[in-house]
Amino acid sequence: MKVFKFGGASVKNATGVQNVASIIQSAYKNNLLVVVSAMGKTTDLLEKIVTLHHCKQAYEKELRELKAYHAQITAALFHNKHGVANEIEKIMAELSAALTLSDDVDLVYDQVVSTGEILSTLILHHYLIDQGVSSRWIDARQFIATDNSFREGKVDWQKSSDQIQQLIPVLETNVVVTQGFIGQSPEGLTTTLGREGSDYSAAIFASCLHASDVTIWKDVPGVMSADPRRFPQALVFDELPFREAAEMTYYGASVIHPKTIKPLANRNIPLLVKNFDDPSLPGTIIHECKVDNLPPLIVFKENQCLISCKVTDYTFISEQQLSNIFITLSELDIKINVMQNSAISFSFCTDFRESKVMKLINRLQQNFEVYYNLGLTLITIKNYDAAVFDAYRKKEGVILEQSSRSTLQVLVKKF
Repeated sequence: MKVFKFGGASVKNATGVQNVASIIQSAYKNNLLVVVSAMGKTTDLLEKIVTLHHCKQAYEKELRELKAYHAQITAALFHNKHGVANEIEKIMAELSAALTLSDDVDLVYDQVVSTGEILSTLILHHYLIDQGVSSRWIDARQFIATDNSFREGKVDWQKSSDQIQQLIPVLETNVVVTQGFIGQSPEGLTTTLGREGSDYSAAIFASCLHASDVTIWKDVPGVMSADPRRFPQALVFDELPFREAAEMTYYGASVIHPKTIKPLANRNIPLLVKNFDDPSLPGTIIHECKVDNLPPLIVFKENQCLISCKVTDYTFISEQQLSNIFITLSELDIKINVMQNSAISFSFCTDFRESKVMKLINRLQQNFEVYYNLGLTLITIKNYDAAVFDAYRKKEGVILEQSSRSTLQVLVKKF
């Protein structure tokens, strides 16, 4: 049993859908579960619709754009009277209704933004059927159970496993097509697993099905030592240990979602990262192994916020004060990317998600003087050598630096 995951770039147009179908056909006829993301930049457009609605601004133009984009793809793949068009119309109507479901913007976000994956998987499923593939479309929300933490649903592993294992007999005679990124709360509402969470969905299905391996199909030849758009000379890793890959994702390497590695490593399920434009390339295998002398890995993480908490009564930063800061971070579900303390202040860097970060700042201001900087970039260099270490410490605009035996992090402005 194998799991494939295809991201939005692989199905951004009709040619992409045809290529994905070709990869599926050439690989396996059954015992294959395929997880698919929303097409192209659909998620970005859906997020914009949610924001406009929340701000009481017009979003009809964006809705028309969304419909036209998917209609263009379906028109190129199917004949005019194909039944998929009616299914898409129904989903669009549900999308509009979801916008008025609640005043809770995170709840509405999940109901609306999940639409992208429903649309992409229906289109791929119907195209596979037309190509003679025995395809079964399933709704991931009926199989991945979460709590009701909207936008960051936490998986109920026991319930999910019980439900997902019901797919085993279906997979014996079908390719199963399902969605990434989404699950369902105990109340029956859609939840999402975090932005770019389709990789994690693939790992959940693979872990619960005891798959032999997972393949993530990307627009790069494998896991690379840096973003090739920034560093054309970046190297492709032939193999990586689970632990190394997990650290890479923690620091912001976008090739794999951060939550993907753990469920696969726990079951010793190899993860392959391959190129959908050229499936013949070997790609990268992530598994339990030892690799010596890895080259420096360079990761850029944009849209960072540096927050500094300064004591107000001339005392030093104490363990009790640090505890209060961390409790607040935990309650708001905010992750620290790097932190540093001095005698009278504690500074940390986090992803800037405005609603959460401003709520955090307001709460911290009850006990501290709080300062913050926006629009920063966090650069992490893992397995650095002397030359790389010196080069990045001397970057223009460095406002925070942190180093250990193997990792250097610098936070820079206007990079």
